[in-house]
Amino acid sequence: MIGDEEATATIVNRLRRAHGQLAGVIGMIEDGRDCKDVVTQLAAVSRALDKAGFKIVATSLRECLIDPKGADGDGGENLDVEQLEKLFLALA
Repeated sequence: MIGDEEATATIVNRLRRAHGQLAGVIGMIEDGRDCKDVVTQLAAVSRALDKAGFKIVATSLRECLIDPKGADGDGGENLDVEQLEKLFLALA
């Protein structure tokens, strides 16, 4: 699980919104809409995906700081600072 239930709900909501926006962009292209409108909406999709990604990384960072050994105790993935930095850079 990524973070607590509230963080997970926020992330899923952002991804659903991006999914809807992307479907809209596809429809705009199929309808032959103006390039400026398409690019504007595509940029909104990109920002929505970035926000979801940053929320995932930030939630993981918070969890690592609160319980560096892993709250679940089941040997789940624990990220060190270098791994978290790579995740942030992957979104940049």
